[in-house]
Amino acid sequence: MYDYIIIGAGSAGCVLANRLSEDPDTKVLLLEAGPRDRHPFIHMPAGLSKLVNKKGVNWDYDTAPEHELNGRTLWWPRGKVLGGSSSINAMCYIRGVSGDYDDWSAQGATGWDWKTVLPYFRRSERNSRGDDALHGANGPLYVSDLRYTNPLSQVFIEAGREAGYAVNRDFNGAAQQGFGYYQVTQKNGARCSSAVAYLDPARERHNLTIVTGAQVNRITFDKGRANGVIYVANGQPYHQEVSREVLLSGGAINSPQLLMLSGVGPAAQLRKHGIDVVADAPQVGENLQDHLDICTLQHSTQRVTYDRVSDLRIAFDYYLRGHSGPGSSNIAEAGAFVRSALAPDERADIQLHFVPAMLDDHGRRRLVGDGYTLHACFLRPRSRGRIGLVSARAADKARIEARYLSDPEGFDLKMMLECAKLSRELFAQKAFDAYRGAPIFPPRNDYSDAELIEFIREKAETVYHPIGTCRMGSDEESVVDPQLRVRGVEGLRVVDASVMPTLIGGNTNAPTMMIAERAADLIRGRAQ
Repeated sequence: MYDYIIIGAGSAGCVLANRLSEDPDTKVLLLEAGPRDRHPFIHMPAGLSKLVNKKGVNWDYDTAPEHELNGRTLWWPRGKVLGGSSSINAMCYIRGVSGDYDDWSAQGATGWDWKTVLPYFRRSERNSRGDDALHGANGPLYVSDLRYTNPLSQVFIEAGREAGYAVNRDFNGAAQQGFGYYQVTQKNGARCSSAVAYLDPARERHNLTIVTGAQVNRITFDKGRANGVIYVANGQPYHQEVSREVLLSGGAINSPQLLMLSGVGPAAQLRKHGIDVVADAPQVGENLQDHLDICTLQHSTQRVTYDRVSDLRIAFDYYLRGHSGPGSSNIAEAGAFVRSALAPDERADIQLHFVPAMLDDHGRRRLVGDGYTLHACFLRPRSRGRIGLVSARAADKARIEARYLSDPEGFDLKMMLECAKLSRELFAQKAFDAYRGAPIFPPRNDYSDAELIEFIREKAETVYHPIGTCRMGSDEESVVDPQLRVRGVEGLRVVDASVMPTLIGGNTNAPTMMIAERAADLIRGRAQ
């Protein structure tokens, strides 16, 4: 019998597997629905542009029709492979700012304030720039400067300076705001996912068992205590019992779905699908938040973009010349954090990712010619969505209602308009004069506010940061308590981005790994 069963070998699950199996007397089972992370496009950073069409490593979700986005369904890619979404993302290493975590604590997530979580970020990190008060240099997660950048990325940074913004060398330093290059989760020019960082060093431990291709159907309970999981692997069903705890790390979509399938969730919804209620937990699946993103695209008059580069040449340079050249690029090389005129406090409320290529529909739709793209998202949306069941079968995808732009005050839409205007302003700077061709999206540079709003409703997409559906808090309505224990049952925790009470100001991968680092200490009784 195993001491711990971890469901999901993603950004959080790999961390837990490593830390809990450090004790040779602790037996750990790690279950992952996807395959091993063997695909070469996973490990070559620029391969992320090709992964969008690799269904075998992606849950390939779609939202329900989004009322405020002209009834469109939005594609939500999530990693279904060892490493989870850290194996298919753009590798940007961003933590957010201290106020994000102090907000969590103020909302009832006691013990998750900035002062408490910073040591876990530092424990996780192996930064190529070395150790200091904010960064670690001895952790398993390699954080590096990009080996190769496109010349247009520097043009973008210069455009930000011309527009009156600061240049920032470290978005995770003393100040977040400004324009600069992202540091990335790479080791020697290759992707450093949570599987590479945490799982690979632990694979040979005799007390850690890793099963891929394992679809978990439900968690089982005995008198209100989680006592095992039922899963299918290689076509065979298994009921594996556990002696201590089940640790659910499926992410913001799969974790609430599996809780509900296991009888923990809104009682009426469970009974509707014929599921026996173990614990009536109305907030399971609620509080869904995500960063909505609008892309502005412009043609380039010079052929310096990544649009027409030779895939064969890139692969040759990368694999035969020591992980060098464009193959080591994360594509979204430069970015910015900007505080708009509508910001309610001192924090940046807009994040930018600049891509020296034309990116439409997540890169699934190829455009003719050369161009560049600017992603812009509002960092602290007020809209809230939900995850729901469509059936009692784990094989049926959950219903995703993101409910973008649905806040009663309409503030999210106002901020998305700010995002679109800022993007247009930056592309008009002198730095782009030598490259600026015709506008693509929107197709004119003189769009009115009303036209920009319609453009947003027609073209905005996710920037891949869903969180919040198993909210952590001290109130009885929260799904998990500040120790990440599921309320209403025993022996079960949720450890992933779903426990975040609110979105942080930036990419969510590094914070998810931080959560798992601290969770491992909570489980072992070592947390501060």
